[in-house]
Amino acid sequence: MSRTQETSAHWGTYRVEASADGREIVAAHSDDPDAAPAIGNVAGAHRHRSRVARPSVRRRWLENGPGPDTGRGAPAGEYVEVGWDTALDLASRELERIRSSAGNQAIFGGSYGWGSAGRLHHAQSQLHRFLNTLGGYTRSVNDYSRGASMVLLPHLIGAPAMLGLRYKPVSWHDIAEHTDLLVSFGGLRRSNTWVVPGGHARHVGSGLARKMGRSTEVVSVSAQRDDAFAEVGAEWVGVMPATDTAVLLALIHVLVVDGLSDEEFLAKYTVGAEAVRRYVLGETDGIAKTPEWAERISRTPAEVIRGLAHRMAAGRTLVNIVYSLQRGERGEQPVFAGLTLAAFLGQIGLPGGGFSHGFGSMGDYGVGVAGARLPTFPQGANPVPDYIPCARISDLLLHPGEEIPYNGTHLRLPETKLAYWAGGNPFHHHQDLRRLRQALSRLDTFVVHETHWTPTARHADIVLPVAGTLERDDLAAGAGDSRLRASPRAVAPFGEAREELWIYTQLARRLGEDFAEGLDSRQWLERIYEQWRAQPDAPPAPPFAKFWRDGGVPLPQNPYQDTVFAAFRADPVAHPLETPSGRIELFSETLAGFGLPDFAGHAEWREPAQWWGAPLAREFGLHLLCNQPSHRLHSQLDMGAASQSTKVAGREPLRLHPADAAARGLTDGDVALVRSAQGSLLAGVVVTDALLPGVAQMHTGAWFDPSAPEIADCVHGNVNVLTRDVGTSTLTQATSGAHVLVAVAKYDGPLPPVRAHEPPALST
Repeated sequence: MSRTQETSAHWGTYRVEASADGREIVAAHSDDPDAAPAIGNVAGAHRHRSRVARPSVRRRWLENGPGPDTGRGAPAGEYVEVGWDTALDLASRELERIRSSAGNQAIFGGSYGWGSAGRLHHAQSQLHRFLNTLGGYTRSVNDYSRGASMVLLPHLIGAPAMLGLRYKPVSWHDIAEHTDLLVSFGGLRRSNTWVVPGGHARHVGSGLARKMGRSTEVVSVSAQRDDAFAEVGAEWVGVMPATDTAVLLALIHVLVVDGLSDEEFLAKYTVGAEAVRRYVLGETDGIAKTPEWAERISRTPAEVIRGLAHRMAAGRTLVNIVYSLQRGERGEQPVFAGLTLAAFLGQIGLPGGGFSHGFGSMGDYGVGVAGARLPTFPQGANPVPDYIPCARISDLLLHPGEEIPYNGTHLRLPETKLAYWAGGNPFHHHQDLRRLRQALSRLDTFVVHETHWTPTARHADIVLPVAGTLERDDLAAGAGDSRLRASPRAVAPFGEAREELWIYTQLARRLGEDFAEGLDSRQWLERIYEQWRAQPDAPPAPPFAKFWRDGGVPLPQNPYQDTVFAAFRADPVAHPLETPSGRIELFSETLAGFGLPDFAGHAEWREPAQWWGAPLAREFGLHLLCNQPSHRLHSQLDMGAASQSTKVAGREPLRLHPADAAARGLTDGDVALVRSAQGSLLAGVVVTDALLPGVAQMHTGAWFDPSAPEIADCVHGNVNVLTRDVGTSTLTQATSGAHVLVAVAKYDGPLPPVRAHEPPALST
């Protein structure tokens, strides 16, 4: 006998049919207009052999005790399965040892990731609350998605407007009604609209984009022709990776020299336009930023740039910068230049016009609904002041006591003895995995909560098995969602897996602390729901018991009218931005005053180390784009059917232009050895003319497989063995992992098996 019920993930709400023996059949809602393929991963992943069944301890750590160990993460490393009491005793004793002997700043709370869509079983919130009850921890700030923008934009438009760009941008409805031309730098990917933090009841972003495409002209500026919705009929303008800034500056140059810039807007709403004007005309450095200059850098034809500038000035235009553009060396610059271009067009704050930063990056971006307040699990306060930008985790572990520049100041890196990770996989998010593995080897102890034997779990000393989304009760909703949903447990936890709230409660008791306030998870669900329901701005909602029986409650779908910059446009004196001038800062005296060696007060072009014109390109002649996958979220459930359906020869696919493939003797289905200055991998070849010549592309998220190091650092195709672990700049210290120069050759040797989804050697 089976039962069917609804559950939620970051990639959507779907139904689960669970049978008595624990097998489940997963299907999308029949009325979801654009269900995510990632739903197809759930059935095969739930009881996959890579599930963590029992608490496990790395044998070398168990026998030799805590301390640095270069054997951490070795493919042949063995784990000992233990009982829960033993595992909790080991973990609690080590936490007590560290906080007593080295201080709480020696504990790094590493829950960065998208582990669960639940409002209670949110891995980051639970871990941070637990560590706060112990006296705090060293934390991370910002994120891998838009870390550069999160530091830059407050200097240019103020922190509230930066949040407005995320939660109240120009909407798809505005674009469909008012916009003549949408120019999106970095494409407009359909697959990214399947993903919403917290999940949505139904996917709506794709449908809104299609509707927009029927009334608005779209130009996709990208190295990939298929980087935009096929249904919107986007015109493709090719640009080499890492060179968008040059094209943006050339567009501004055309506006200036052809008398198309909006001087009234610049004078009333901005500061620094004259400095930008002098720069693009070449008065400050002797180099005019003409379309011909940009063509030599970007390979985008000068006449295409010139014509696009005139088209943008001829009607209502929206300039969109996709998140991926700022995930590279000098990644702040395309964001800075895109905002500057929009200001010179003079349409910021008009319906459907101006600047946006997120279309094509997130499924909830631009849906046009003011998101309701949602229930949250309280984390408490962290008394430890130490922090790092999240992308500097390897620096933290490798260089204790040193300082790094960040946002005009310097951060001292505390010595870290223990890292506690839950709900994330740094082997997906982080770059240069050789360096990351070296960094993790410096720890005394690495504690990880996991559902599966991910690469992170296989580098841990103590692995605690946790219940997955299908195995626990929760609440689910995302920003701008139409419904707060009950997400009941569908099946029993796998093996000896436990809810994280139970784990932290048991650990806290051993340490003499109170984590759960005497409540179990069901009682916490009721508490956070009832606290939410009691808020003055909460929508009408029944008591918890009825909410749970009904399966959810509708959330208000009120379209917001006060889009970011609208009030500022109407009256910049009454509604100034929170910048030093109260206006858009096209030249920031603050940024200039930092005196950074790699950052000026205005948008500028400087040659990065990783681009087709760099000296390094003589050895590594292809520019590899590393973007988000279409059939999984990040690295989640990579062993699932949907993700596996995209593999080539059992490995992550590598897309190549026909000319580049022919020059290397490669055809569809071949296996290639891909090398960078950082590392190497094996990948399955796909030949396509959807790329510019000289450009290659792979998805992120393949599970790291170092089982045949004599052949490659990863034989499964994790791109982060190739990418560089350097900050975008000394201002933001964000990730620069979106692209890297590589060399590609045919691999003719014996193919090693892929062991990425196998558990380690286990004993009892």
